[in-house]
Amino acid sequence: MDADLRSIAAARRSAEKAWDAYLKFRDTDPALIDEMVEAMARAIEPEAARLGALAAEETGYGNAEDKRIKNLFNSISIAEWLRDIKTLGVLWQDDVTKVAAVGEPMGVVAALVPVTNPTSTVIFKVLSAVKAGNAIVCAPHPRSVNCCVETAKVMARAAEQLGAPSGLIQCLDEVTIQGSAELMRHRRTSVVMATGGPGMVRAAYSSGKPTLAVGAGNVPTYVHRSKANDIGEVAEQILTSKAFDYGTACVAEQAVIADLPIARELRREMKLRGGYFCTPAESKRLAELLFTDDLGIHPDHVGQSAQRLAQLCGFDLPPRTRVLICEQEEIGRNAPLSAEKLNPVLAWYEAADVARGIELSGQIVRFGGWGHSATIHCDDPDVIAEYSRIPACRVVVNSPALAGGMGFSTDLDPSFMLGTGTSSGSIVSDNVTALHLINIKRIAYESRPWRDLYDVYGE
Repeated sequence: MDADLRSIAAARRSAEKAWDAYLKFRDTDPALIDEMVEAMARAIEPEAARLGALAAEETGYGNAEDKRIKNLFNSISIAEWLRDIKTLGVLWQDDVTKVAAVGEPMGVVAALVPVTNPTSTVIFKVLSAVKAGNAIVCAPHPRSVNCCVETAKVMARAAEQLGAPSGLIQCLDEVTIQGSAELMRHRRTSVVMATGGPGMVRAAYSSGKPTLAVGAGNVPTYVHRSKANDIGEVAEQILTSKAFDYGTACVAEQAVIADLPIARELRREMKLRGGYFCTPAESKRLAELLFTDDLGIHPDHVGQSAQRLAQLCGFDLPPRTRVLICEQEEIGRNAPLSAEKLNPVLAWYEAADVARGIELSGQIVRFGGWGHSATIHCDDPDVIAEYSRIPACRVVVNSPALAGGMGFSTDLDPSFMLGTGTSSGSIVSDNVTALHLINIKRIAYESRPWRDLYDVYGE
Protein backbone atom coordinates (compact mmCIF):
# COMPACT_ATOMS: atom_id res chain seq x y z
CA MET A 1 0.00 0.00 0.00
CA ASP A 2 1.44 3.41 -0.93
CA ALA A 3 1.85 6.28 1.51
CA ASP A 4 -1.34 8.08 0.49
CA LEU A 5 -3.50 5.01 0.96
CA ARG A 6 -1.92 4.26 4.34
CA SER A 7 -2.49 7.84 5.47
CA ILE A 8 -6.12 7.83 4.28
CA ALA A 9 -6.75 4.54 6.08
CA ALA A 10 -5.14 5.87 9.25
CA ALA A 11 -7.26 9.03 9.08
CA ARG A 12 -10.46 7.00 8.75
CA ARG A 13 -9.56 4.74 11.68
CA SER A 14 -8.65 7.71 13.86
CA ALA A 15 -11.84 9.61 13.04
CA GLU A 16 -14.03 6.62 13.87
CA LYS A 17 -12.13 5.93 17.08
CA ALA A 18 -12.37 9.59 18.07
CA TRP A 19 -16.13 9.56 17.48
CA ASP A 20 -16.58 6.53 19.70
CA ALA A 21 -14.47 8.19 22.40
CA TYR A 22 -16.46 11.42 22.10
CA LEU A 23 -19.74 9.57 22.63
CA LYS A 24 -18.33 8.03 25.82
CA PHE A 25 -16.90 11.37 26.95
CA ARG A 26 -19.98 13.46 26.21
CA ASP A 27 -21.61 13.10 29.62
CA THR A 28 -18.42 13.61 31.61
CA ASP A 29 -18.77 16.01 34.52
CA PRO A 30 -17.22 19.38 33.53
CA ALA A 31 -15.38 19.42 36.85
CA LEU A 32 -13.63 16.18 35.90
CA ILE A 33 -12.83 17.60 32.47
CA ASP A 34 -11.17 20.54 34.20
CA GLU A 35 -9.08 18.09 36.22
CA MET A 36 -8.02 16.37 33.00
CA VAL A 37 -7.00 19.67 31.44
CA GLU A 38 -4.92 20.50 34.51
CA ALA A 39 -3.36 17.04 34.48
CA MET A 40 -2.40 17.31 30.81
CA ALA A 41 -0.84 20.73 31.35
CA ARG A 42 1.13 19.47 34.34
CA ALA A 43 2.30 16.44 32.37
CA ILE A 44 3.76 18.72 29.69
CA GLU A 45 5.80 20.88 32.07
CA PRO A 46 8.59 18.38 32.84
CA GLU A 47 8.57 17.25 29.19
CA ALA A 48 8.66 20.73 27.64
CA ALA A 49 12.40 20.77 27.04
CA ARG A 50 12.51 17.24 25.63
CA LEU A 51 9.60 17.89 23.29
CA GLY A 52 11.10 21.21 22.19
CA ALA A 53 14.38 19.50 21.37
CA LEU A 54 12.53 16.78 19.44
CA ALA A 55 10.70 19.43 17.42
CA ALA A 56 13.84 21.40 16.58
CA GLU A 57 15.76 18.27 15.60
CA GLU A 58 13.02 16.68 13.51
CA THR A 59 11.90 19.80 11.64
CA GLY A 60 15.25 21.57 11.39
CA TYR A 61 13.42 24.81 12.21
CA GLY A 62 14.01 27.13 15.15
CA ASN A 63 15.87 26.19 18.32
CA ALA A 64 15.17 23.87 21.23
CA GLU A 65 15.24 26.48 24.01
CA ASP A 66 12.64 28.76 22.44
CA LYS A 67 10.47 25.80 21.56
CA ARG A 68 10.62 24.82 25.23
CA ILE A 69 9.23 28.25 26.11
CA LYS A 70 6.48 27.89 23.48
CA ASN A 71 5.54 24.54 25.00
CA LEU A 72 5.38 26.03 28.49
CA PHE A 73 3.28 29.01 27.38
CA ASN A 74 0.80 26.63 25.79
CA SER A 75 0.63 24.46 28.88
CA ILE A 76 0.96 26.84 31.83
CA SER A 77 -0.59 30.05 30.47
CA ILE A 78 -3.33 28.41 28.41
CA ALA A 79 -4.30 26.11 31.28
CA GLU A 80 -4.34 29.03 33.70
CA TRP A 81 -6.71 30.97 31.43
CA LEU A 82 -8.92 27.92 30.83
CA ARG A 83 -9.23 27.41 34.57
CA ASP A 84 -11.50 30.45 34.85
CA ILE A 85 -13.48 29.83 31.66
CA LYS A 86 -16.75 27.91 31.56
CA THR A 87 -17.38 26.03 28.34
CA LEU A 88 -19.97 23.36 29.23
CA GLY A 89 -23.34 23.45 30.94
CA VAL A 90 -25.12 26.71 31.79
CA LEU A 91 -22.86 29.54 30.69
CA TRP A 92 -25.18 32.35 31.74
CA GLN A 93 -28.82 33.06 32.36
CA ASP A 94 -30.84 36.27 32.37
CA ASP A 95 -33.83 36.23 34.70
CA VAL A 96 -35.25 39.37 33.13
CA THR A 97 -35.29 38.21 29.52
CA LYS A 98 -35.74 34.57 30.57
CA VAL A 99 -32.94 33.33 28.30
CA ALA A 100 -30.19 30.90 29.30
CA ALA A 101 -27.13 29.83 27.31
CA VAL A 102 -25.84 26.26 27.51
CA GLY A 103 -22.46 25.19 26.17
CA GLU A 104 -22.25 21.86 24.34
CA PRO A 105 -19.28 20.20 22.63
CA MET A 106 -18.99 20.11 18.85
CA GLY A 107 -17.76 16.53 18.53
CA VAL A 108 -14.53 15.52 16.76
CA VAL A 109 -11.94 18.21 16.05
CA ALA A 110 -9.56 17.71 13.13
CA ALA A 111 -6.50 19.79 14.03
CA LEU A 112 -3.95 20.64 11.36
CA VAL A 113 -0.56 21.38 12.89
CA PRO A 114 2.13 23.59 11.29
CA VAL A 115 5.72 22.46 10.95
CA THR A 116 7.00 25.74 12.40
CA ASN A 117 5.29 25.30 15.79
CA PRO A 118 4.47 21.59 16.02
CA THR A 119 4.56 20.52 19.66
CA SER A 120 3.29 23.84 21.02
CA THR A 121 0.33 23.82 18.63
CA VAL A 122 -0.58 20.25 19.60
CA ILE A 123 -0.55 21.28 23.26
CA PHE A 124 -2.72 24.33 22.60
CA LYS A 125 -5.27 22.56 20.43
CA VAL A 126 -5.58 19.47 22.65
CA LEU A 127 -6.14 21.51 25.82
CA SER A 128 -8.69 23.71 24.04
CA ALA A 129 -10.58 20.83 22.42
CA VAL A 130 -10.82 18.72 25.58
CA LYS A 131 -11.80 21.72 27.73
CA ALA A 132 -14.72 22.14 25.30
CA GLY A 133 -15.68 18.46 25.70
CA ASN A 134 -14.46 17.32 22.28
CA ALA A 135 -12.32 14.55 20.91
CA ILE A 136 -9.36 15.62 18.78
CA VAL A 137 -7.22 14.11 16.03
CA CYS A 138 -4.08 16.05 15.14
CA ALA A 139 -2.71 15.94 11.61
CA PRO A 140 0.90 17.13 11.73
CA HIS A 141 3.10 18.21 8.84
CA PRO A 142 4.99 15.15 7.52
CA ARG A 143 8.21 16.76 8.70
CA SER A 144 7.04 16.87 12.34
CA VAL A 145 5.19 13.58 12.84
CA ASN A 146 7.34 12.07 15.56
CA CYS A 147 7.44 15.07 17.89
CA CYS A 148 3.71 15.66 17.50
CA VAL A 149 2.85 12.01 18.15
CA GLU A 150 5.01 12.05 21.26
CA THR A 151 3.36 15.23 22.55
CA ALA A 152 -0.12 13.83 22.02
CA LYS A 153 0.88 10.62 23.82
CA VAL A 154 2.02 12.55 26.90
CA MET A 155 -1.29 14.37 27.06
CA ALA A 156 -3.47 11.36 26.29
CA ARG A 157 -1.76 9.34 29.00
CA ALA A 158 -2.44 12.03 31.60
CA ALA A 159 -6.11 12.36 30.60
CA GLU A 160 -6.72 8.61 30.46
CA GLN A 161 -5.36 8.18 33.98
CA LEU A 162 -8.34 10.27 35.10
CA GLY A 163 -10.83 8.27 33.06
CA ALA A 164 -10.75 9.82 29.58
CA PRO A 165 -11.62 7.18 26.97
CA SER A 166 -8.90 5.84 24.70
CA GLY A 167 -8.98 7.63 21.38
CA LEU A 168 -10.13 10.97 22.75
CA ILE A 169 -6.69 12.46 21.97
CA GLN A 170 -4.91 11.19 18.88
CA CYS A 171 -2.22 12.22 16.41
CA LEU A 172 -1.79 10.67 12.97
CA ASP A 173 1.52 8.88 12.63
CA GLU A 174 1.27 8.43 8.86
CA VAL A 175 0.57 11.72 7.16
CA THR A 176 0.23 12.87 3.58
CA ILE A 177 -1.78 15.71 2.05
CA GLN A 178 -4.42 13.21 0.98
CA GLY A 179 -4.60 11.69 4.46
CA SER A 180 -5.06 15.08 6.10
CA ALA A 181 -7.76 15.92 3.55
CA GLU A 182 -9.57 12.67 4.35
CA LEU A 183 -9.51 13.47 8.06
CA MET A 184 -10.99 16.92 7.45
CA ARG A 185 -13.85 15.72 5.25
CA HIS A 186 -14.59 12.49 7.14
CA ARG A 187 -18.21 12.04 8.19
CA ARG A 188 -17.19 11.87 11.87
CA THR A 189 -15.27 15.14 11.80
CA SER A 190 -17.30 18.00 13.24
CA VAL A 191 -14.97 20.98 12.94
CA VAL A 192 -11.53 21.73 11.49
CA MET A 193 -8.85 23.82 13.19
CA ALA A 194 -6.29 24.70 10.53
CA THR A 195 -2.96 26.38 11.20
CA GLY A 196 -0.44 26.36 8.40
CA GLY A 197 0.44 27.69 4.98
CA PRO A 198 -2.01 29.08 2.40
CA GLY A 199 -2.40 25.70 0.69
CA MET A 200 -3.39 24.00 3.92
CA VAL A 201 -5.87 26.73 4.78
CA ARG A 202 -7.49 26.53 1.33
CA ALA A 203 -7.77 22.76 1.69
CA ALA A 204 -9.41 23.16 5.09
CA TYR A 205 -12.05 25.55 3.77
CA SER A 206 -12.65 23.19 0.85
CA SER A 207 -13.32 20.23 3.14
CA GLY A 208 -17.02 21.00 3.45
CA LYS A 209 -16.77 21.13 7.25
CA PRO A 210 -17.05 24.11 9.61
CA THR A 211 -13.53 25.49 9.75
CA LEU A 212 -11.48 27.75 11.97
CA ALA A 213 -8.49 28.69 9.84
CA VAL A 214 -5.97 31.50 10.10
CA GLY A 215 -4.10 33.31 7.36
CA ALA A 216 -0.50 34.45 6.98
CA GLY A 217 0.91 37.42 8.84
CA ASN A 218 3.06 40.29 7.57
CA VAL A 219 3.37 42.34 10.72
CA PRO A 220 4.60 45.96 10.58
CA THR A 221 5.90 47.76 13.63
CA TYR A 222 5.79 51.54 13.54
CA VAL A 223 8.11 53.35 15.96
CA HIS A 224 6.82 56.86 16.62
CA ARG A 225 8.93 59.86 17.67
CA SER A 226 7.18 59.95 21.07
CA LYS A 227 9.33 56.94 22.11
CA ALA A 228 12.58 58.92 21.79
CA ASN A 229 13.38 58.48 25.50
CA ASP A 230 12.63 54.76 25.40
CA ILE A 231 14.29 53.81 22.15
CA GLY A 232 16.67 51.23 23.60
CA GLU A 233 13.78 49.25 25.10
CA VAL A 234 11.87 49.47 21.81
CA ALA A 235 14.87 48.07 19.93
CA GLU A 236 15.22 45.24 22.46
CA GLN A 237 11.56 44.33 22.16
CA ILE A 238 11.64 44.19 18.36
CA LEU A 239 14.87 42.18 18.12
CA THR A 240 13.93 39.70 20.86
CA SER A 241 10.51 39.11 19.33
CA LYS A 242 11.85 38.60 15.81
CA ALA A 243 14.80 36.43 16.88
CA PHE A 244 12.62 34.14 19.01
CA ASP A 245 12.75 30.58 17.65
CA TYR A 246 14.57 32.03 14.63
CA GLY A 247 11.53 33.90 13.37
CA THR A 248 9.12 30.98 12.97
CA ALA A 249 6.16 32.78 14.59
CA CYS A 250 3.87 34.46 12.06
CA VAL A 251 2.85 37.04 14.69
CA ALA A 252 6.43 38.34 15.04
CA GLU A 253 7.51 41.61 13.43
CA GLN A 254 8.27 41.56 9.71
CA ALA A 255 9.07 45.21 9.00
CA VAL A 256 10.18 48.20 11.04
CA ILE A 257 8.88 51.62 10.03
CA ALA A 258 10.97 54.19 11.86
CA ASP A 259 9.72 57.76 12.31
CA LEU A 260 12.45 59.95 10.82
CA PRO A 261 13.27 61.96 13.99
CA ILE A 262 14.15 58.77 15.90
CA ALA A 263 15.33 56.59 12.98
CA ARG A 264 19.05 57.23 13.46
CA GLU A 265 18.95 56.47 17.19
CA LEU A 266 16.79 53.37 16.67
CA ARG A 267 19.24 52.12 14.06
CA ARG A 268 22.12 52.61 16.50
CA GLU A 269 20.33 50.82 19.33
CA MET A 270 19.41 47.90 17.11
CA LYS A 271 23.04 47.53 16.02
CA LEU A 272 24.15 47.56 19.66
CA ARG A 273 21.63 44.86 20.57
CA GLY A 274 22.32 42.32 17.84
CA GLY A 275 20.78 43.75 14.68
CA TYR A 276 22.93 43.69 11.54
CA PHE A 277 22.10 46.08 8.70
CA CYS A 278 22.82 44.27 5.44
CA THR A 279 24.39 45.99 2.46
CA PRO A 280 22.24 46.22 -0.70
CA ALA A 281 24.22 43.33 -2.21
CA GLU A 282 23.76 41.19 0.91
CA SER A 283 20.03 41.99 0.98
CA LYS A 284 19.70 40.93 -2.64
CA ARG A 285 21.42 37.60 -1.95
CA LEU A 286 19.26 37.09 1.11
CA ALA A 287 16.06 37.69 -0.86
CA GLU A 288 17.18 35.15 -3.47
CA LEU A 289 17.88 32.63 -0.71
CA LEU A 290 14.62 33.05 1.20
CA PHE A 291 12.12 33.20 -1.65
CA THR A 292 11.39 31.18 -4.76
CA ASP A 293 10.98 32.82 -8.16
CA ASP A 294 7.21 33.13 -7.63
CA LEU A 295 7.75 34.72 -4.18
CA GLY A 296 7.01 31.54 -2.25
CA ILE A 297 8.85 30.98 1.03
CA HIS A 298 11.74 28.57 0.46
CA PRO A 299 11.11 25.78 2.99
CA ASP A 300 14.77 24.84 3.43
CA HIS A 301 15.61 28.24 4.87
CA VAL A 302 12.73 28.75 7.28
CA GLY A 303 13.66 29.01 10.96
CA GLN A 304 17.43 29.26 10.48
CA SER A 305 19.71 31.42 12.61
CA ALA A 306 21.06 34.73 11.36
CA GLN A 307 24.54 33.18 11.28
CA ARG A 308 23.36 30.28 9.13
CA LEU A 309 21.57 32.56 6.68
CA ALA A 310 24.62 34.81 6.35
CA GLN A 311 26.84 31.79 5.82
CA LEU A 312 24.59 30.53 3.04
CA CYS A 313 24.68 33.99 1.44
CA GLY A 314 28.45 34.25 1.72
CA PHE A 315 28.93 37.14 4.12
CA ASP A 316 30.23 37.49 7.69
CA LEU A 317 28.43 38.80 10.75
CA PRO A 318 29.61 40.50 13.94
CA PRO A 319 29.49 38.34 17.08
CA ARG A 320 26.12 38.00 18.82
CA THR A 321 24.09 39.02 15.77
CA ARG A 322 20.46 37.99 16.27
CA VAL A 323 18.55 39.57 13.38
CA LEU A 324 19.39 40.61 9.82
CA ILE A 325 17.90 43.98 8.82
CA CYS A 326 17.45 44.96 5.19
CA GLU A 327 16.72 48.52 4.12
CA GLN A 328 13.93 48.67 1.55
CA GLU A 329 12.45 51.34 -0.68
CA GLU A 330 9.45 49.46 -2.09
CA ILE A 331 6.68 47.20 -0.85
CA GLY A 332 5.33 44.46 -3.09
CA ARG A 333 6.49 41.80 -5.51
CA ASN A 334 9.48 43.84 -6.63
CA ALA A 335 10.72 43.83 -3.03
CA PRO A 336 10.53 40.22 -1.76
CA LEU A 337 11.89 41.16 1.66
CA SER A 338 8.76 43.26 2.24
CA ALA A 339 6.79 39.98 2.47
CA GLU A 340 6.41 37.61 5.43
CA LYS A 341 9.74 36.08 6.39
CA LEU A 342 9.73 33.04 8.70
CA ASN A 343 13.30 33.64 9.81
CA PRO A 344 15.17 36.34 11.78
CA VAL A 345 15.07 38.91 8.97
CA LEU A 346 13.44 42.36 9.13
CA ALA A 347 12.68 44.89 6.44
CA TRP A 348 13.51 48.50 7.36
CA TYR A 349 11.73 51.67 6.25
CA GLU A 350 11.92 55.28 7.35
CA ALA A 351 8.90 57.60 7.37
CA ALA A 352 9.08 61.38 7.23
CA ASP A 353 5.89 61.83 9.24
CA VAL A 354 3.01 60.00 10.91
CA ALA A 355 0.90 59.85 7.77
CA ARG A 356 3.72 58.16 5.86
CA GLY A 357 4.41 55.77 8.73
CA ILE A 358 0.80 54.64 8.83
CA GLU A 359 0.67 54.42 5.04
CA LEU A 360 3.75 52.16 4.90
CA SER A 361 2.41 50.00 7.73
CA GLY A 362 -0.88 49.56 5.91
CA GLN A 363 0.92 48.58 2.71
CA ILE A 364 2.92 45.94 4.59
CA VAL A 365 -0.24 44.42 6.09
CA ARG A 366 -1.99 44.39 2.72
CA PHE A 367 0.99 42.65 1.08
CA GLY A 368 0.35 39.12 2.31
CA GLY A 369 -0.80 39.82 5.86
CA TRP A 370 -4.39 41.05 5.56
CA GLY A 371 -6.16 40.92 8.90
CA HIS A 372 -3.39 39.48 11.04
CA SER A 373 -1.51 41.86 13.34
CA ALA A 374 0.35 45.14 13.58
CA THR A 375 2.44 46.79 16.27
CA ILE A 376 3.02 50.40 17.23
CA HIS A 377 5.45 51.89 19.74
CA CYS A 378 3.94 55.24 20.62
CA ASP A 379 2.80 57.37 23.57
CA ASP A 380 0.40 59.57 21.61
CA PRO A 381 -3.17 58.20 21.88
CA ASP A 382 -4.31 60.12 18.80
CA VAL A 383 -1.60 58.53 16.67
CA ILE A 384 -2.42 55.10 18.10
CA ALA A 385 -6.10 55.58 17.25
CA GLU A 386 -5.25 56.57 13.67
CA TYR A 387 -2.79 53.68 13.29
CA SER A 388 -5.42 51.22 14.49
CA ARG A 389 -7.42 51.83 11.32
CA ILE A 390 -5.04 49.71 9.24
CA PRO A 391 -6.52 46.30 8.26
CA ALA A 392 -5.21 44.16 11.14
CA CYS A 393 -7.40 42.28 13.62
CA ARG A 394 -5.06 42.97 16.53
CA VAL A 395 -2.92 46.05 17.11
CA VAL A 396 -0.31 45.60 19.84
CA VAL A 397 0.78 48.83 21.55
CA ASN A 398 4.18 49.27 23.24
CA SER A 399 4.87 45.55 23.50
CA PRO A 400 6.62 42.95 21.34
CA ALA A 401 4.39 41.62 18.58
CA LEU A 402 5.03 38.01 19.58
CA ALA A 403 4.36 38.31 23.31
CA GLY A 404 1.52 40.77 22.84
CA GLY A 405 -0.25 39.07 19.97
CA MET A 406 -0.36 35.65 21.62
CA GLY A 407 -1.75 37.16 24.81
CA PHE A 408 1.20 36.95 27.20
CA SER A 409 2.18 40.61 27.63
CA THR A 410 -1.32 41.88 26.81
CA ASP A 411 -4.76 40.81 28.01
CA LEU A 412 -5.75 39.35 24.67
CA ASP A 413 -7.01 35.79 25.10
CA PRO A 414 -3.90 33.56 25.20
CA SER A 415 -3.73 31.53 22.02
CA PHE A 416 -1.46 29.96 19.43
CA MET A 417 -4.06 30.38 16.70
CA LEU A 418 -4.70 33.99 15.74
CA GLY A 419 -7.73 34.68 13.59
CA THR A 420 -7.28 37.03 10.64
CA GLY A 421 -10.87 37.89 9.75
CA THR A 422 -12.77 37.89 6.50
CA SER A 423 -10.28 40.15 4.72
CA SER A 424 -7.95 37.14 4.53
CA GLY A 425 -10.70 34.57 4.02
CA SER A 426 -11.00 33.53 7.70
CA ILE A 427 -14.31 33.31 9.54
CA VAL A 428 -12.69 34.26 12.85
CA SER A 429 -10.88 37.45 13.85
CA ASP A 430 -10.30 36.59 17.53
CA ASN A 431 -7.49 34.80 19.23
CA VAL A 432 -9.01 31.31 18.97
CA THR A 433 -9.77 29.55 22.26
CA ALA A 434 -11.85 26.69 23.65
CA LEU A 435 -14.86 29.01 23.46
CA HIS A 436 -14.72 28.69 19.67
CA LEU A 437 -15.10 24.90 19.98
CA ILE A 438 -18.53 24.74 21.58
CA ASN A 439 -22.06 25.09 20.31
CA ILE A 440 -24.19 27.44 22.40
CA LYS A 441 -27.77 26.41 22.94
CA ARG A 442 -30.27 29.08 23.99
CA ILE A 443 -33.16 28.15 26.26
CA ALA A 444 -35.81 30.86 26.00
CA TYR A 445 -39.04 31.11 28.02
CA GLU A 446 -41.97 33.12 26.80
CA SER A 447 -41.44 36.71 27.94
CA ARG A 448 -44.46 38.34 26.29
CA PRO A 449 -47.84 36.91 25.22
CA TRP A 450 -47.46 35.33 21.80
CA ARG A 451 -50.85 36.63 20.70
CA ASP A 452 -49.43 40.15 20.88
CA LEU A 453 -47.90 39.38 17.48
CA TYR A 454 -51.28 40.05 15.93
CA ASP A 455 -51.94 43.13 18.00
CA VAL A 456 -48.59 44.65 17.03
CA TYR A 457 -48.50 43.67 13.35
CA GLY A 458 -52.16 43.09 12.55
CA GLU A 459 -54.31 45.43 10.52
